[in-house]
Amino acid sequence: MRTCRVGLVGAGGVAQRHARVLGGFDDVELLGVTDVDRGAAEALAGAHGARAFADVDELLAAGPDAVYVCVPPFAHGPVEEAVIAAGVPMFVEKPVAVDLETAERIAELVQRRGLLTAVGHHWRYLHVVEQARELLADHPVRMVNGAWLDKVPPVAWWARRDRSGGPVVEQAAHVLDLVRALVGEATEVTAYGDGTPPPVDGADIDSVTAATMRFESGAVGTLAAACVLTWKHRAGLEILADGLALSLAEDGLTVRDADGERHLPADPDGARVAVDRAFVDAVRGVGDDVRVPYAEALRTQRLALAVAESARTGRSVALPTGPAAAPATAVAAGVTVDA
Repeated sequence: MRTCRVGLVGAGGVAQRHARVLGGFDDVELLGVTDVDRGAAEALAGAHGARAFADVDELLAAGPDAVYVCVPPFAHGPVEEAVIAAGVPMFVEKPVAVDLETAERIAELVQRRGLLTAVGHHWRYLHVVEQARELLADHPVRMVNGAWLDKVPPVAWWARRDRSGGPVVEQAAHVLDLVRALVGEATEVTAYGDGTPPPVDGADIDSVTAATMRFESGAVGTLAAACVLTWKHRAGLEILADGLALSLAEDGLTVRDADGERHLPADPDGARVAVDRAFVDAVRGVGDDVRVPYAEALRTQRLALAVAESARTGRSVALPTGPAAAPATAVAAGVTVDA
């Protein structure tokens, strides 16, 4: 395959970013765009010399080599099912769903079809993440503290639990994904929300959430999520190991050890390009650097939803382990998590 013909489902801000990145690749042709807002699809398609399609089925009938699914959390499910049925490689933006049932169903369909997938956890492509991994290779993690302290994004669906999943699922998923990548799998979470939504019309999410986590390795951790500010205050994590402290965010890695403190800058824009480059290369058969296929993103989704479920119910939630893990369950009652 000399040129990868890409279709976009969704025409919002994230889809626009992917279109800009893909438009800079010599081996990619943006075939077309579809969105429930026909005007938005036409505007994005027109900006990139592509075609606006009426719906997903019409887009798939045009024969794309790959499809990007860039829809709000609540809209995941039917789009992925159509793409999987067509056997087309699929890039899905995070979070992969607003609930666990949908994500589990899509993951099973992907596995059955043996479909090439990628999910937009672009932080995995930050060079400093690999540097952090190397530093931790000989230093078992003792504690990790993650945070996403931010504002309410200016989209109507975000402040609705049944539309976005809340800040932990929609925003802090990036942090939780890095926690998993660097610390390992969590086995149990306990979380609390304040029960007070942000001052936005129709909001029913918690303004702040605090969680504790226990990991398979024996490490412990915390997560803080908030949407009470008017700016993005902090998003990242701190890791403590014997004789080593790491502070990692999208803009860099700060290392403190017996030799003192040093800062390693990161390139977040480069990571956003790299995640698309890796997927396109995999579709074209010239690369194999997809770091978060759908099955891997499902594990992050399980963790995020376990935190959200614990905050909602006030009960600890146990997470599955192993390669064929089942959905997370509440420790006390054994009920399936489906936030």
